Amino acid sequence: MLKFNLIVSLVSLWGIVSNPVSAQVSFGEASVINRNWKFIREDVHDGQSVNIADEKWQTVDLPHDWSIRGQLSPAHAGCTGYLPGGIGWYRKTVNIPQEKQGEKVYLYFEGVYNRSEVFINGKSLGKRPGGYISFMYDATPCVEYGRDNVIAVRVDHSLSADSRWYTGSGIYRNVWMVYAGPVHIARWGVYACPEQTGKGYKLNVEITLENGSSADAALTVQNELIAPGGKTVAGNRKKLSVQAGRNGQLTTAIEVAKPALWSLDSPNLYQLRTTVLKDGKVIDRTVTATGFRTFTFDANRGFALNGEWMKMKGVCIHHDAGVLGSAVPREVWKRRLLTLKEIGVNAIRTSHNPQAPDLYELCDELGLLVLNEMYDEWVFPKRKWIEGWNVGTPGFQGSYDIFKDWGEEDLADFVRRDRNHPAVFAWSIGNEVDYPNDPYSHPILGGEKAGFTQASYGGYNPDAPDAMQLGEIAKRLVKAVKEHDRSRPVTAGLAGVAMSNETGYPGALDIAGYNYTENKYDSDHEKYPDRIIYGSENRHDLAAWKAVRDKTFIFGQFLWTGIDYLGESGRWPSRGFYSGLLDFGGFIKPRGYYRQALWSDRPVAYIGTYPAPERDAERAPSMDAWPVWNYEDGQLIRVVCYTNAAKAKLLLDGTEAGQTKDGNDNTGIIYWDIPFRAGKLEVVGMDPDNREISRNHIRSSRQPYALQIVRTDENEGLAQITVQVVDEAGVPVMLSDNEITCHITGPARLLGLEASNNSDMSDYTDNRHRAFHGRILAYILTTGEAGDLTVRFTSPWLKPAEVRMQL
Repeated sequence: MLKFNLIVSLVSLWGIVSNPVSAQVSFGEASVINRNWKFIREDVHDGQSVNIADEKWQTVDLPHDWSIRGQLSPAHAGCTGYLPGGIGWYRKTVNIPQEKQGEKVYLYFEGVYNRSEVFINGKSLGKRPGGYISFMYDATPCVEYGRDNVIAVRVDHSLSADSRWYTGSGIYRNVWMVYAGPVHIARWGVYACPEQTGKGYKLNVEITLENGSSADAALTVQNELIAPGGKTVAGNRKKLSVQAGRNGQLTTAIEVAKPALWSLDSPNLYQLRTTVLKDGKVIDRTVTATGFRTFTFDANRGFALNGEWMKMKGVCIHHDAGVLGSAVPREVWKRRLLTLKEIGVNAIRTSHNPQAPDLYELCDELGLLVLNEMYDEWVFPKRKWIEGWNVGTPGFQGSYDIFKDWGEEDLADFVRRDRNHPAVFAWSIGNEVDYPNDPYSHPILGGEKAGFTQASYGGYNPDAPDAMQLGEIAKRLVKAVKEHDRSRPVTAGLAGVAMSNETGYPGALDIAGYNYTENKYDSDHEKYPDRIIYGSENRHDLAAWKAVRDKTFIFGQFLWTGIDYLGESGRWPSRGFYSGLLDFGGFIKPRGYYRQALWSDRPVAYIGTYPAPERDAERAPSMDAWPVWNYEDGQLIRVVCYTNAAKAKLLLDGTEAGQTKDGNDNTGIIYWDIPFRAGKLEVVGMDPDNREISRNHIRSSRQPYALQIVRTDENEGLAQITVQVVDEAGVPVMLSDNEITCHITGPARLLGLEASNNSDMSDYTDNRHRAFHGRILAYILTTGEAGDLTVRFTSPWLKPAEVRMQL
């Protein structure tokens, strides 16, 4: 096992790519086939048949999540957001041109949830039970050239409560058709991994070629490295012969003296262009995105990027986006990631499964580190709460039943797909699979001072699975990862560290993630001095952050969570888990501004309020204070300020309403208790010399008067329109919950309205919804046709608002 006793540098690459799927599958001519699929949510007999009548099926575009369009109901499981699963069929007719005769035809799926089977012309291409993994089939033996071909996909999510959070159902990511010659680069067949040398960098390139013909192939492979400005800076040509019906592998290296490094602030991106020639003619070509950087992990000093020691300020995220479910457009993720980075976030944990390829590409482009994770359970199921989180009797559906047959294969595909992304700094093989008595147990659970911070569901249970299995499984998974990438450490999120320390589990890992176990940092650092420790899942309180900030050997933390997500819901009514820095719509919540004050390098000042505590005046101030200044005259109100300034003062209509106070390192919050009087409430952040460095204000609002479009993000055919309820003076009415209707005229359709209210369980499938904190977000997808588009928002008794676009 690789020991991180000394500082170990890890380096990887990323860059720009014109055809996104090229980087994913590494070969051929790819085209997305997302439009005009037929869909039905029932288990149709012989749904794969070419002749079945599907005219009355629903026509949908992919990505498609049928669960999010279902009816919210307490009859469904709280763990997945009280939304339905079921079984569904998809069908699409595609014409494969006669001129493609002699070429191979592949179908590539970025993700299908779950237990899918793919057919073409009635013949099965294969089954893939894993719901998060990308996969591909060679459809060549079943296709008919020069004719229409019927693709059919059966998706079985009848085990709807198979996860602790919302999964979605259906073909919820992109689908591609790939044409290629019989000899081509293999799937995920280009691996670019740099090595820092005394003279600069050496780009090690490993290329796997597939010969599907009946004759040996003499090939030439040309590699060109293209700098961010478009200039070719290095390259080489190599020859090799690949036997008929076999794969061949070429290993080469490209010297680069002084590359522009990929970093958080300057994510410089390169292209590795690989061309395969046979008899002097190009037969395949791909572009692999690359970008040079080094990682350093040290048991005493933590983490360094490109030699710069730093703290990872990370968040955990799930793959849904509120009303959009799991079918999330790239531009939605881009807006969310940019907002997280604005807060001060520099790292993402993909809790607890692979995300869509878009997310990794965006993190590479924007400069965000990624902890790439696979698996929330291995060979035994965890509790899945049906009536609400930690309420009632749990269920035990899950993905554990496929782990034995698919666990290592899915993990290998996960690594091969994502290993060229520079943002990915580690592979995680599991989250909380060592949760005490859920399912594993160990005699140490019988001790009174075992050191657990999470519920352990009783003492030692000799009838439960033996925790000693964890180490052996972990070793197998680590081996599967390192067969395909040795440039990054392997990790996991440990929930029962005190129990896992009695097993071989932590020892199988290169770096150890501790979930909610800050109390073990010091003792474990002393007991296991070579162990590299970080917080893989953490609370939002200041003490958890100070355990990172003030301990050199802890390199970072990942908050639970970065964004509110569906599922893991409390008792009905509850859509999901509400601990995010951002809400379901991707807007910053008060605790997001609190975190910004702790993490951002820029001046920050935020003001929020709530009624002052009546019984415990010294109660710690809240990190969840909304920017509201509407109360009863004279009511005692607690005003809080989240700031990274040394001190702050409070003004009401320009007059000092609260004395200047120093920052508080025990709470991270400055606060004042003052009687309410309507007006403009303002906080001023100052440096130690009383010079102003930041300012923020809120105003008392009057009755709702109008709808106002306050922001429109439009790109790649998607408009994200934010509408705010305002009073006659244009002041946001934070207390408003008016019902808002969206009207669209022109070539576009409504994907959904998101108000970010966790307890609103009304219909999300129509064009009407109530505002929350006076705000609502509309997702508008254009059809691709030219024309004038008008989006109009109305509400009874309020002046409407509209936006016009020319497409």
